[in-house]
Amino acid sequence: MDEGRNTVPRRWTFAESGAGAAGPATATEATNTTEAEAVDFRVEQPARTFGDLVLADVVRRRVDTALNVVAHRDVLFKEWNLASISPHRGGAVVSLYGPPGTGKSACAEAIAHRLGRPYLRVSYAQIESRYVGETPKNIVRCFAEARRHDAVLVFDEADSILGRRLSRVTQSADHSVNVSRSVMLTELDHFDGVVVFTTNFPENYDVAFVRRILAHIRLELPDLAARRELWTKLLPKELPLHPEVTADVLADESEGMAGGDIVNVVMAAAAAAVARRGERRVVELADLRDELAATARARREVGNPPSSPRLVAWEDVPPLSSATGEGGGQQG
Repeated sequence: MDEGRNTVPRRWTFAESGAGAAGPATATEATNTTEAEAVDFRVEQPARTFGDLVLADVVRRRVDTALNVVAHRDVLFKEWNLASISPHRGGAVVSLYGPPGTGKSACAEAIAHRLGRPYLRVSYAQIESRYVGETPKNIVRCFAEARRHDAVLVFDEADSILGRRLSRVTQSADHSVNVSRSVMLTELDHFDGVVVFTTNFPENYDVAFVRRILAHIRLELPDLAARRELWTKLLPKELPLHPEVTADVLADESEGMAGGDIVNVVMAAAAAAVARRGERRVVELADLRDELAATARARREVGNPPSSPRLVAWEDVPPLSSATGEGGGQQG
């Protein structure tokens, strides 16, 4: 294990095959170590690059600026003495936020490719544990793995991990939440690499995490030019298309759609076309329009509350007295 600032604090040291134990464990610790399932943090090589993505110029510039902290660390922290004002911040922490399907996860992978490093993707489900004390240990584990492989650490659904700490602790679960948040803060302060958080709900971040993030970068829904570029990229040249299908037409008819929506539209339209035979076994404009309409409707209705109250049971009807006066007449 490395000495100095990157050493895992002893109170969070964990025993694994090939790793030394921190010392004799209590009965409870031994039980948790035995029963708790080992978390498999897999380090992967990035396949997607910034050339594969359709991003606004401002997003690319903001990413480049954040990565300059890593590329020019010695100049910034030694020659220009930024270490005097931020002694523990040797790495770069980036938060990518915005509507679903705008390419946040793909952008995180492209950041790793730009740096020539592998990446380690972590979800809330991987680090959260039902065993007392295991969640903070899992947080330490993923940072240790990232250090060991010099990997970019990517946290998906980061709002679940970086949520606000609880000011009123009323049960052991509340205490565990606060401990986990504190451990995450400590690890971020002592990590020299690159961390990328992705989220659809940045408003749920604890303020202590907000100020530790170097760059907050919003990925917007694509405009007309970006949608045209997306359709051009996402219609494979091998996909048989009717001549009337063009990126220009589709870009005009897909306003409000994200890249992830367009992928789903192409997949569903191709699935409809492949069931046909003969000359009609091509993706027609009608196939794509049907799926665009279905996707637009789903964006309006699925996951959103209804625009007006719906009667689901007679018990939901307010008492008559609330709608009428004492004499039974309607109130004015």
